[in-house]
Amino acid sequence: MKALTELSRRELAAIRPYEPGKPIEEVQAEYGLDSIVKLASNENPLGPSPQAVTAIGEALSQLHLYPDGSSAQLKVALANQFGVTPEWLTIGNGSDEIIKRLGETFLTADDEIIIADPTFSEYKFAADLMGATTIKVPCHNHRLDLEGFKQAITPRTKLIFICNPNNPTGTIVTAQEVTAFLAQIPEHLLVVFDEAYAEYVTSSEYQSGTAYLQQYPNVVVLRTFSKIYGLAALRIGYGLAHPQIIQLLEKAREPFNVNRLAQISAYAALADQEHLERSCSLNATGKKQLLAGFREFGWSPVDTETNFILVNTFQDGRRLFQDLLKQGVIIRPCDIFGLPTYIRVTIGTEEENTTFLTATANLLTTKQSRLIKE
Repeated sequence: MKALTELSRRELAAIRPYEPGKPIEEVQAEYGLDSIVKLASNENPLGPSPQAVTAIGEALSQLHLYPDGSSAQLKVALANQFGVTPEWLTIGNGSDEIIKRLGETFLTADDEIIIADPTFSEYKFAADLMGATTIKVPCHNHRLDLEGFKQAITPRTKLIFICNPNNPTGTIVTAQEVTAFLAQIPEHLLVVFDEAYAEYVTSSEYQSGTAYLQQYPNVVVLRTFSKIYGLAALRIGYGLAHPQIIQLLEKAREPFNVNRLAQISAYAALADQEHLERSCSLNATGKKQLLAGFREFGWSPVDTETNFILVNTFQDGRRLFQDLLKQGVIIRPCDIFGLPTYIRVTIGTEEENTTFLTATANLLTTKQSRLIKE
């Protein structure tokens, strides 16, 4: 028993839990502030679709009922949107849960996964839970290096995670790059495209992994309702893949994994095209506003196809994060991604962006004054 306990401790020590953006309530309590601007977690500043909110209100009297364990109605709506049948879909408690299920279904301690560096941490988390090894391929100019991915494949490789657009860099790999990559990948390897920010992409060079589902049975595509659909609090995402893969993933799914309100609100949100368009328009305007501010600061932003911007501040990003907290502004320091001088800023409303830029300008001015005095 002692040996088993010590082994478990060693294994658990290697697992690093996800570090979320600092909650609004925590900052309010810590600094005694009433008004907080949170630009740390890539949430939609417009909030959820009004149609989704209405649907939730109408469903509140049904909280005594278990949800549909198969999320059948939502699967049909998504299947119609993507031109597949419901058998090609699995619904998750956020796409995070499906990432975890991929690990539980396909990985053992003898296997490896390939991911970018930096990228979303949950891929490694899923591998760590199963004792699998994570191979990291450094980004080049903040873009995923698919050629490096290909060269990293070994007989132990089981899963390849391609975050497109990538978090935290905001960059994409192009349709041309993906097409060439898939043509060279062995059929027994699963290639997982995480497209949490796909709805924000404007580049004509981008193509969703869904375009490859019919040709490549080893492709899995993940999407979420947490970002542009504004349903992060309800935790709901989905995956598309060949029905044989979906059947395996469904075996690892817990019963009633997605709550009733999440299913109902996601179904309603899908039909609200106007809210989707408003969200994209606000994002485009806000991106221009933040980029102009970054240029004034002398910072170097990374080209983004998402609702956030990774930017090199040429100073201690963690320190800047802490100083901004005192001003009631939450952003994301990127030292956790191995980028100590970078921060990641969610694109907010015009007012939220202005608050952030003003607070930052004041901090930089104060810092410059101190340097002059010294």
